[in-house]
Amino acid sequence: MSSCCSAKPAPQNRAPERSASPGSLPVAIIGGGPVGLAAAAHLLERGLEPVVFEAGPSVGTAPLDWGHVHTFSPWRYNVDRACRALLERHGWTAPDAEVFPTGRELVEDYLAPLAVLPEFAACLRLNTRVTGVARLRAGKVRNDGREQQPFEVRFQTGGQEGRLLARAVIVATGTWGHPNPAGASGLPAIGEQSAADRIRYGMPDVLGAERGRYAGKRVLVVGSGHSAIGSLIDLVALADQAPGTTVIWAARSPDLTRAYGGGAADQLPERGALGQRLKAYVEGGRVQLLAPFAVEEVRRQTDGSLDVLDSSGRSVQADEMVVATGLRPELSILREVRLDLDPALECPRVLAPLIDPNLHSCGTVRPHGAFELQQPDTGLFLAGMTSYGRAPTFLLATGYEQVRSITAFLAGDIEAARRVELDLPETGVCSSSRVLPADADAASSCCTPKTPQGACCAPKPELAEDAPCCGTAAQKVSVPAEPAE
Repeated sequence: MSSCCSAKPAPQNRAPERSASPGSLPVAIIGGGPVGLAAAAHLLERGLEPVVFEAGPSVGTAPLDWGHVHTFSPWRYNVDRACRALLERHGWTAPDAEVFPTGRELVEDYLAPLAVLPEFAACLRLNTRVTGVARLRAGKVRNDGREQQPFEVRFQTGGQEGRLLARAVIVATGTWGHPNPAGASGLPAIGEQSAADRIRYGMPDVLGAERGRYAGKRVLVVGSGHSAIGSLIDLVALADQAPGTTVIWAARSPDLTRAYGGGAADQLPERGALGQRLKAYVEGGRVQLLAPFAVEEVRRQTDGSLDVLDSSGRSVQADEMVVATGLRPELSILREVRLDLDPALECPRVLAPLIDPNLHSCGTVRPHGAFELQQPDTGLFLAGMTSYGRAPTFLLATGYEQVRSITAFLAGDIEAARRVELDLPETGVCSSSRVLPADADAASSCCTPKTPQGACCAPKPELAEDAPCCGTAAQKVSVPAEPAE
């Protein structure tokens, strides 16, 4: 196995060696979260050399940011196989497979122990921000000899600029640091940016570190995904502790089927119970519901509070806003490489029909890997939450399967790259407007498989023309939502 230590950037006072063979170079992984580290572990397992770039001071900076939040899935879905094997060789004891970890526990009990292993410590570059990716001496427009050139990964660390030549690049940066705004058009609402001191994006720790900000206040939560639901439930708990706390929920759609979820039909009980708990709070008057409510403008009042207006002119007053309207990828570092992305979701074009929330919300998609995720610049892959673009449904196990397939492809094991090795639970709800199967024994989902579960090694079929929701002729797995990497 080649040593990670050998992957060093070229000295800054001279150009990289022109004779460098792409096949002798390392694989660059951008992002030191769960999926990025899993990619490194699979590369190491196959004798390939990874270099992991992480902009933060430690691995798992995104899960640490939502460290107070429990995942919907237990540990058995959150530990990658290759990472587990590497950890166990060094005496690691896995957490209880059926326990639901918090984001902080995911880092402290899994990612941090992984990062300090000798195999990983030499490959990790913390506090190193990638600023661009290109083909060496081949700008985006150039065709001649393009595929023979290695990738050039530019980065900054310690105030210095450097570069690394790589045979391939796996982008696993996630989307956590790039939230969507409150504005229903996708742009910030009028006045949203000037009211930034009263707006928190994502999932604030309202029962812990940020309790003082929300206790006794009128709090407006915008959004209807799991992040919004979790914040609403925590705010209800805060209202029980701090009199005067008022919880208001603004949802863009009047149809809350997706938000309330599959209940008992969800094979992840924690997730199924979440929406049902919120439904009970709304029906009991503990959460004031505004639906439909599409935020158009945020006006600051003389006392500092906010007047939030929707597209119909209705308004609601709040002391604080929590905006949980989804996430989007940040792709500026890929400006000089060739991408084939869906124009709406900003995910790989082939993947888009499988995860498009306009078609379905159940998250049931055909397992996918290297062939769906590779970009026109051969050797460039999007993985993890980055690969889902703006789509809201994702599970860590899906990312682990992606990078297993990608690394097999890079190692030349095409059979393994095509093989399906993923099993995930169903969500119990799908919002597709398509006609449901008439078979009384079929699940109430447009994505019900017609091939038996467990046929994981069958060749990947094409999507059925009459079933753009998920492809009824393909074997599929459920991809439930988690906080992003």
